[in-house]
Amino acid sequence: MVPKRGSRFSDQIMPGKNVSMFKVRLAIAIVAVSSCVAAVAQDVPGIEICTAEKSMDRRTSCLQSNINFLQQSLTKQGLAAQQKLDAARSEVEALKTQLSAMRKEIDDLKKKDQNGQKEPAKK
Repeated sequence: MVPKRGSRFSDQIMPGKNVSMFKVRLAIAIVAVSSCVAAVAQDVPGIEICTAEKSMDRRTSCLQSNINFLQQSLTKQGLAAQQKLDAARSEVEALKTQLSAMRKEIDDLKKKDQNGQKEPAKK
């Protein structure tokens, strides 16, 4: 089958599919756009300025959310710092072990060298 000039080959093979593909693409685009709108509307946790609130209930709630955010931040930072300290501590212990092994090896080499120098002096 030879395609007509200016038309798509897929339109000639599957008539009506072009419209349904357009609907599928449109549905995907709508879902993608609506998911982006929902992401923008989410509340981002952080420090809020509570002095703008007029009622005491809203101001108290604002301050409490700030306190909760700061406590969570401190907890996360504390855990991260503790993990770094533990990693550094284990690395220091490994280096100490390696250093003691090297010192023992150096002492053994020095003893061999001293024994090697004394024996030729006896001849």
